[in-house]
Amino acid sequence: MLRLILAEDSVLLRAGLVELLTRSGHQVIAAVGDAPALRRAVAAERPDAVVTDVRMPPDFRDEGLRAALELRAVDASLPVLVLSQYVATAYATQLFTGGSAAGLGYLLKDRVGEVDEFLDALERVAGGQTVIDPEVIRVLLSHRPAEDPLGRLTPREREVLALMAEGFNNQAVAARMFITEAAVVKHAGSIFMKLDLDPAEGNRRVLAVLAHLRGGDTP
Repeated sequence: MLRLILAEDSVLLRAGLVELLTRSGHQVIAAVGDAPALRRAVAAERPDAVVTDVRMPPDFRDEGLRAALELRAVDASLPVLVLSQYVATAYATQLFTGGSAAGLGYLLKDRVGEVDEFLDALERVAGGQTVIDPEVIRVLLSHRPAEDPLGRLTPREREVLALMAEGFNNQAVAARMFITEAAVVKHAGSIFMKLDLDPAEGNRRVLAVLAHLRGGDTP
């Protein structure tokens, strides 16, 4: 059971998430509707993880995201899962730039409707993993210039790359692609060789992939 704090300005969605999380065996110790209330709740309750919307009152811009970044600046070990209505790669980049990405996640709100995937993502974030919505990864992959090294990858390798960027290990990638783990290892080795990336495991591997996709330096 996770002790969770939820920040979502939509009363209906907030109530639905509380019901979903409670029914799944977790405890929502605070459910709030704005960023200042989120900060106060975290300071008072010390949760196992935070789930927050990006846009909240008063300006409905990126108050939730900024609150998440501030909370992580105070406590880098606090797991935070950020929810967004739309694919905004700038938000994802801002969230994962600087500091450790362990225990950070960025999902589209549509993913909440896929209950098992949403709960799996939340539990992986709470466990210290890095989770990024597959649609965000798809957009990042599709908006690369023609001369980008990603052009060297085969379609199969691009599929493996997207799953790696979501934070899945080799075993999980194999299960999702219905191939052997040995095949994943082979594809991953080829990807890192073609992109000149350090084939490190875990969150560092995710960050290396993200850095390449957004055109930055590998960590």
